[in-house]
Amino acid sequence: MSPVPPPSAPPEIFDRALVNLRLDRALAQASPGDGRDFLLVRAAEELADRLALVKRRFSVAADIGSPGPQAAAALAACGQVDHVLRLAPTLLSAGLGGVAVAVADIERLPLKEERLDLAVSLLAMQTVNDLPGALVQIRRALKGDGLLMAALVGGESLTELRQSLMIAESEVMGGAAPRVAPFVEVRTLGALAQRAGLALPVIDLERTTVRYAGLLALMADLRAFGAANALKERSRKPLRREVLARAAQVYAKRFSDPDGRVRATFDILWLSGWAPHESQPKPLRRGSAKTRLADAVKRRP
Repeated sequence: MSPVPPPSAPPEIFDRALVNLRLDRALAQASPGDGRDFLLVRAAEELADRLALVKRRFSVAADIGSPGPQAAAALAACGQVDHVLRLAPTLLSAGLGGVAVAVADIERLPLKEERLDLAVSLLAMQTVNDLPGALVQIRRALKGDGLLMAALVGGESLTELRQSLMIAESEVMGGAAPRVAPFVEVRTLGALAQRAGLALPVIDLERTTVRYAGLLALMADLRAFGAANALKERSRKPLRREVLARAAQVYAKRFSDPDGRVRATFDILWLSGWAPHESQPKPLRRGSAKTRLADAVKRRP
């Protein structure tokens, strides 16, 4: 009998060290109230609203990998959590008074099994190389009937930027390097949640359209958020000026409003799922129905 080969490692799509380096650089250059963290602020507000609909108290909750303190602050302020733990991606992003903080990699979580009643993560999972593995780790860290609530950038996010850069670089250089990361789709995320063993998973999409003066203003915002290109297979050569100028022209022609400002799409995918527990509703066993569908249809007026 031939030995079973070990499971292959997931492909390295993102340079995780560069992701963290750019996050630290963005945090070091940030000014209070500059508004560059608007997506994270909005996601934290939505998290608070969604948690308010869950009529339950959580003993221990963790903010896992969020690039800023907004999620942990929302947990501490919601009145539903007794103890909050923040697992920050970098030391510079860790500071938050009154909350226990540790630096941890979302792909290798230092959490014991059945440690948490609630796990949340905001705008962190879109740069994880092994998303199924991260979801499995979080599910294992949840107690039975514990809740995961996460938001990540996905869907058609930054489709305008992707198209404009690809067209411009193809025209000027005769070929295009990957400039915008691939994003997970709603259906794929649902399948990954089920694969990770989460019960009753629910996925929905919240689309935000942000308007900018032009392509350069959008790219400045992405850098200020630490969200510049961190693909493993990215081009190491700087983007040439003529490519950037042509991309700005394409962007303005295809994606501008009558007032001249351009649109940028951000799709936030929300995932909620529960660690399995015997108290949760279960689908009926196949063939256990008491009434045939054909009979029910016949009885309709």
